[in-house]
Amino acid sequence: MGAMQYGAHIYLFTDRWSDSALWILDRARALGLDLVELSVGDDVEFTPARTRDRAAAMGLTLVIGPGGHWPLECDLSDDDAANRARGLAWHQRQVDLAAEIGAVAYAGALYGHPGVVKRRRPPADELPRTAAGLHALADYAARRNVKIVLEPMSHFRTHLVNTPAQLMQLIDQADHENLYALFDTYHLVTEVRDYGEAIRTVAPRLWCVHTCENDRGVPGGGLVPWDTVFDTLHAIGFDGPLTMETYNSSLHDFAYTRGMFHNVCPDGDEFVRTGLAFLRGHVRARW
Repeated sequence: MGAMQYGAHIYLFTDRWSDSALWILDRARALGLDLVELSVGDDVEFTPARTRDRAAAMGLTLVIGPGGHWPLECDLSDDDAANRARGLAWHQRQVDLAAEIGAVAYAGALYGHPGVVKRRRPPADELPRTAAGLHALADYAARRNVKIVLEPMSHFRTHLVNTPAQLMQLIDQADHENLYALFDTYHLVTEVRDYGEAIRTVAPRLWCVHTCENDRGVPGGGLVPWDTVFDTLHAIGFDGPLTMETYNSSLHDFAYTRGMFHNVCPDGDEFVRTGLAFLRGHVRARW
């Protein structure tokens, strides 16, 4: 086995990162995690040095992604060139933040804006102009030692990149070595029929796997074909992060505001413990 890391998103424990949430890094390490993913945005305020120092003290790898306020006009795929420029500048600020806290990657559906689904035949220049913005962002991030990691999302969340094949087409057009792929087993359950083929498609760029069940609950027991997932990850030599991501449903109305109306994570600690046991079991059986 290589450098496999196990991670979790902070939304298992809190609705917003802040200086008062630093305890989550201690909890993550105590639970046996190696990596923590933070969501950032214009409404997420914290002291970068404190997060960087606590993560380093815990020996944790950090990843960030846009989950807080992200202005709709800041979109690398927008029809308006001015908005595409705003999008690039906005993402560059998040890359600066990633570098400041020592995060190794900036990840998500960075090619568009999650929640924006344009029900139209894609304009011929939509993908090329998006690719141009991603090339510029990847180049900017490379100079700060931050990976740009792109995640296909379901057609309920974006019209741009729903499948691994579409993601690889975009990465090929963007043509930068600092662009990587994230495979989310939850989002792709509505987009692909063959998880093995889907993983092989992104294998040349695959950096991280979001290990989420089809209901966004703890991995295992649902519809995701986990044997196929892990057999294929082993076959391609994957040794990157396996990260659990969902929304804690015990935090007032947090899960509801995120569009989660069923109670899949009432307890973040238990979610991590159960999920880790499941993931580690699959890894031990193959690696």
